Amino acid sequence: MNALLKPSVLTKLMIVGRRAPIDRTPRDAGLGYEEIGFDATDGVRIGGWFVPSGSEHGPVVAFVHGWLWNRLGNVAGQVPVDDKSVDFLPAARALHDAGYHVLLFDLRNHGESGRKWPITYGLRESNDVQGALAYLRARPDVDNERIGLLGCSMGANAAIYAAAASPPVKAILAVQATRVTRFNHNYSKDEFGPIGPYLLKPVDPLYRLMGAPQLREEDPAEPAARLTNTVVKYVQATGDPWGDMSDTEDFVAATPNAMLVRYEAGGRYEGYRYVNEEVEDVAAFFRENV
Repeated sequence: MNALLKPSVLTKLMIVGRRAPIDRTPRDAGLGYEEIGFDATDGVRIGGWFVPSGSEHGPVVAFVHGWLWNRLGNVAGQVPVDDKSVDFLPAARALHDAGYHVLLFDLRNHGESGRKWPITYGLRESNDVQGALAYLRARPDVDNERIGLLGCSMGANAAIYAAAASPPVKAILAVQATRVTRFNHNYSKDEFGPIGPYLLKPVDPLYRLMGAPQLREEDPAEPAARLTNTVVKYVQATGDPWGDMSDTEDFVAATPNAMLVRYEAGGRYEGYRYVNEEVEDVAAFFRENV
């Protein structure tokens, strides 16, 4: 990509997102599924898949994806960042085989869900997760007392905010939750050097103009402190250039029932791949806590 165009392209992606194509289904992992839809708590229509476990009244885990992804995870090489593929289907299969229903859905402005700009990195997206929780609790085959969430990055933030607003959620696996202002600073500096953070100056006034929450007000530690009946496992890559281990440590300290995995990985996307590389750990966490 032309170096002069890259800042404007990335800024657009940060604000309006990207609709990554749905190129597979759970059948590719040998799973039956239902095409489903539900409304976020602010009315945005959300699309997804429900993968039944076969149980008449069983536990469920919902996957909440990250920025520029979709319900399947991420396919590398489709955006102008140094990304890696992250596939939710192997973990979904492991959870299904352990007796869990699975919900896979697209956050707003992603995949096949409705649009409401701008992207807010967990603040408004938490409305989508609250809608998912309400949808699951209305299903007769779901045990309302045994619901878990797995979120990556923006999805981890959204899961924490939603669980605090819509208890009870038994457990959350939060892979690289982040304070957005810190992430944006580190990300822009890594991509564009010392000038990078200055390119973000128009973001706050633009979000005010669009009537959106200010990203500087976003802090997962605040809702995490209200998760008194939820076990949260935080995963943070040791070599993540965009996140910050000290922020994750703050989240752990704020969360009443928390644990931290310092995942030995050399980059942001390598950290997300915990979901791929540690499938048995993912399944074991939910077996023990949901």
